[in-house]
Amino acid sequence: MTQDQAAIERLYILDGGVAQVDDASIYSPGVDVGKPMTLSCNAYLLRHRGEWMLWDTGTQDDLIDEPQGRVIAHGIRGTVSRTIASQLRAISVHPDEIGTLAISHAHYDHVGNCRLFRSARWIAQKAEYEAMFGANPDAYGFRPELYESLRDNEIERIEGDHDVFGDGAVRIISTPGHTPGHSSLLVTLPDAGRILLSGDVAHNRRNFGCRCVPAFNANALQSIASMNKVDELLESEGATLWVNHDVVQNGTLPHAPQWIR
Repeated sequence: MTQDQAAIERLYILDGGVAQVDDASIYSPGVDVGKPMTLSCNAYLLRHRGEWMLWDTGTQDDLIDEPQGRVIAHGIRGTVSRTIASQLRAISVHPDEIGTLAISHAHYDHVGNCRLFRSARWIAQKAEYEAMFGANPDAYGFRPELYESLRDNEIERIEGDHDVFGDGAVRIISTPGHTPGHSSLLVTLPDAGRILLSGDVAHNRRNFGCRCVPAFNANALQSIASMNKVDELLESEGATLWVNHDVVQNGTLPHAPQWIR
């Protein structure tokens, strides 16, 4: 099978809002103490053999009505300037057309609009599912009201790495530590090649390089092991790392309605 045959047709980056914190050291303990930090938040829409898949769902659309945003979890303020629903309309995609949904993890800026996609098959890491619907989701900073609707979706539970379409074009990569079942996504494009969508394995490229572990991560040792795994995967696959929350890198990438091939 050639790379074109085992590749997604196109990738859209959707604006999933902005996150702001007053103390950046929550992401890098002991570094940037007391300094404010802004983080980009994205969702990623993939077209594969005529079918749509969504990776993450962004910050909840209803924050469009709160220009100052809202502190949602871990002292992080979320704001929205473009809704996910409006960005899908702009490229003529209805939420019910999205057949597959997967999330890097269950923090608010990644699951904010899950309820829009009730027709999608949800591919869920078993460990993340159990944390989301277990006895104490607050321990992980989860907001169950944002993803409660996923209980009613068709669910495929996985453990570890997973080839979504069976042809290597889209691979969920198990990278736990930030949360119990955190994952990243490795995609293959016919022109751009392989891209690793980081989720929150690190919150910017500097933190990835220094192996900084956020203060609120579920497991520090797993976090470092997952960053090491990603580094090895980038080398072995010749992939490019896109760090979801890195505002500098994010500013260099085309967003919907443009697409990447």
